[in-house]
Amino acid sequence: MAKTKSLYVCTECGADSPKWVGKCPACGSWNTYVEEVVSKSPTVARSYTGAETIKPKPQRLNEITMSNEERLDMCDEELNRVLGGGMVLGSLVLLGGEPGIGKSTLLLQTVLKIKGKRVLYVSGEESARQLKMRAERLGMNDQQELYIVCETSLEEVFIHVQNVQPDLLIIDSIQTISTETVESSPGSVSQVRECSATLLKFAKESGTPTLLIGHINKEGSIAGPKVLEHIVDTVLQFEGDQHYMYRILRSIKNRFGSTAELGIYEMRADGLREVSNPSELLLTQNHEGLSGVSIAAAIEGVRPFLIETQALVSTAVYGTPQRSATGFDLRRMNMLLAVLEKRAGFKLVQKDVFLNIAGGLKVNDPAIDLSVISAVLSSNLDVAVERLVCATGEVGLSGEIRPVNRIEQRILEAQKLGFNRIILPADNLKGLDLKKITIETVPVKKVEEAFRAMFG
Repeated sequence: MAKTKSLYVCTECGADSPKWVGKCPACGSWNTYVEEVVSKSPTVARSYTGAETIKPKPQRLNEITMSNEERLDMCDEELNRVLGGGMVLGSLVLLGGEPGIGKSTLLLQTVLKIKGKRVLYVSGEESARQLKMRAERLGMNDQQELYIVCETSLEEVFIHVQNVQPDLLIIDSIQTISTETVESSPGSVSQVRECSATLLKFAKESGTPTLLIGHINKEGSIAGPKVLEHIVDTVLQFEGDQHYMYRILRSIKNRFGSTAELGIYEMRADGLREVSNPSELLLTQNHEGLSGVSIAAAIEGVRPFLIETQALVSTAVYGTPQRSATGFDLRRMNMLLAVLEKRAGFKLVQKDVFLNIAGGLKVNDPAIDLSVISAVLSSNLDVAVERLVCATGEVGLSGEIRPVNRIEQRILEAQKLGFNRIILPADNLKGLDLKKITIETVPVKKVEEAFRAMFG
């Protein structure tokens, strides 16, 4: 008979201890230990492909052959871009997001588009009838090679996998799956860790790409142990406000591609629509004559787009002025305000400053600094920025405008959307081919020059 005992496991790193401790000695996190009943029965290593596994032997580095990773086309341009060109065969991908954000809808409508591939969709949260209703709502219920099974036992899942032999496996969600080798409840640290490791072993042995859906805790990170994110090859985050129609797909970790990519979707009654041109999406409002609005030419991954930065500056009602930023780093905003105080002579110490990046985006590109300070001054002076003028450039602590990367793509994006003037760092004009550029370029070196070009 298997012996059982109680252990305390850290939900952050997965370290265990025979007694509860306040601070994890492995990762240093506080109050992360939870009690779990574990089984000490020996686990037998097995293969999930039905074939005998061959033990790997050490190889010399110069003897290892290189080949391009074969990828599965997901028939979704945004998802393919974030994944790095499609799902690599044998990879394990984790998709996380808040409840009701559209994770299951995204994956279901994606696999319904895939033709000629056999897909097994394992649902531990919804019934087969609910998935059928969703497929009818999406208007794509004619997929012949999509198999649905409602199961929460990992051992039963592998039986279905051997019977179906899918080209793509989807688990919705990993927190509902449990294995008999661990005696704790589904969703616990040990269950999530063991099930994920077993699915990774299956994916690598069989070459079957596997997609996992993960829950989000109240802190906004993926529920379960942190080791779950270390096990998988790719971690995708599906973000957005349920009260707005736009959703953003980000890559947090990707062993087969860039983590700087961004996918944008629009939530509709008939599913998620890919937004191929985010600039038109983010510039839908006509802000002519309104102060505190400036347009920035930004880049996320390989994609250039224009975004709207909004600022509101008002006299502080209380003694301490408020500083608030949505979609932008608050510390960087405070740094830019200090530059305006010291280098440009604008007194904002007794002013409340609120900053917002329109569209619900979170932008880390330093090239939008120039647009941010332009919006702040526009609101402070109550003078509107011209509607067809955009800006790009990083602001240094001495008030200089520093050059940014891939300036030609930013200029061509502004030109494509009908802008007639772009303010950019002077150093970026060195070696730039201006033959195919019809938009007026205004080079600036200092913050003062930028303000004169922006406001006259």
